Amino acid sequence: MSFYGIVGLFISSYLWCTISWNVGSGYDRLDRKEGIVCIFRWGFPRKNRRIFLRFRMKDIQSIRIEVKEGIYAHHVLYMEIKGQGAVPLMRTDENLTPREIEQKAAELAYFLCVPIEVF
Repeated sequence: MSFYGIVGLFISSYLWCTISWNVGSGYDRLDRKEGIVCIFRWGFPRKNRRIFLRFRMKDIQSIRIEVKEGIYAHHVLYMEIKGQGAVPLMRTDENLTPREIEQKAAELAYFLCVPIEVF
């Protein structure tokens, strides 16, 4: 029993640190005038805590929605970029309905003038 208590203590401290460090939060900046997309996220404290991606709008191939149904259903919104693969923009477990996620993807695809793919 003490083993499970110690493991639970480590897991809970990891989760509290993740919440207090605000890991995964950030912003997306889409600038049509300059034709640049900037994605910023916070990571775990270390040398490279700031994750900053910057690329041109011309390099965006599509907006992709990945849907996984089942007991733990979730939807993930990706941006497909030439040479870099898929960059996750938004992950929702139960916060938004599928219709709201589709609406956000449609608005983003319309703004960027790219197609939407659903997987």
